[in-house]
Amino acid sequence: MRARADWRAKAEQVGFTFHSAEGVPYWDESAAFAFTLREIEEDIEAPSAELEEMALDFVGEAIGDEEILTRLAIPRAFWSEIHASWQRGDRNLYGRFDFAYDGRGPAKLLEYNADTPTALLETGVFQWLWLEEMIGTGQLPKGADQFNSLHDKLVAALRDFRDGKPYRLHLTCLGGSEEDRGTVAYLEELAQQAGMATHFLEIGAIGLRDGRFVDDADRPIEMLFKLYPWEWMLREEFGRAVPGSGTQFIEPIWKALLSNKGLLAYLWKRAPGHPNLVPAYFPDEAQADLGAAFVEKPLFSREGANIRLFENGRPTGGSEGPYGAEGVIRQQRIVIPEFGHGHVVLGAWMVASQPAGMLVREDSSPITGNLARFIPHFIAP
Repeated sequence: MRARADWRAKAEQVGFTFHSAEGVPYWDESAAFAFTLREIEEDIEAPSAELEEMALDFVGEAIGDEEILTRLAIPRAFWSEIHASWQRGDRNLYGRFDFAYDGRGPAKLLEYNADTPTALLETGVFQWLWLEEMIGTGQLPKGADQFNSLHDKLVAALRDFRDGKPYRLHLTCLGGSEEDRGTVAYLEELAQQAGMATHFLEIGAIGLRDGRFVDDADRPIEMLFKLYPWEWMLREEFGRAVPGSGTQFIEPIWKALLSNKGLLAYLWKRAPGHPNLVPAYFPDEAQADLGAAFVEKPLFSREGANIRLFENGRPTGGSEGPYGAEGVIRQQRIVIPEFGHGHVVLGAWMVASQPAGMLVREDSSPITGNLARFIPHFIAP
């Protein structure tokens, strides 16, 4: 594939200003991944739907199980609120399964980014615009497609959140991250398309009055999209006001059970040998099928931080970061596919618990980090 000479300008026109990181392109259209429709439907979409159902079944069990909540390092003060959120049927918006997939065997689940995944804008908008232009210039054949209904499904899901009522959706994230701010700005645009009034403020500007969260104009926050992890919030003074605040959170607090690497161990325990799962355990459990090579992942790790690689019980490498004190799981180390330019991971998007699209990332390291390249994909006609 030939990269467009003006792709950076086109990215910035749609708000994708974080297209490069540390001077290196994050978006990389010098190549593309081709899939067949069968591969998408049978190897990615169908397993994603099944794994989502399994994950939701797990939540239904976990909310009433003190051992599971303790294993997942969920603070006891929030157990009842998580239970209440699930019982109320608090809606979830989106998440992303990350898979290792080589096209020859089943996709293998590496983790579930269920709370605050980014890469929405580049998947739902810029990747689709790339496809249209590649078809228009003849670099891709007419009839080429993409596993990508992310934009439309997010609008529809946000419309369901509104439920015909005049909600104002507040949106928040930490300051200082161009990627986070760009992601939230895109979600704000989607919410407006869904008929919502919106208001953005950085998370440090949220106030508390009479037990209610309020914005920078002292208005009650009825509904809040937060690109801010639950595991952080539940350990801060800010988070103590969540129960009884009356705020509807996107994502709901029960998502704290799924945005946790401990989920991988519980899914394996509930469905050992499942073709899309990888053996995973807590360190104190019997690990007969873990194998000689395994990966140690902190429960709350993000962007590949604090991952440790082991071979025959000895550490052989890893990454740095602030996680690990909360506990870890061990997952069998599987091959992350390479096709000549790096290790490839597929991200399968779920919107309102339904498959909605895909991204492909490539990293020079087998540990996918925040500098992994985004490579567009298409479905060959």
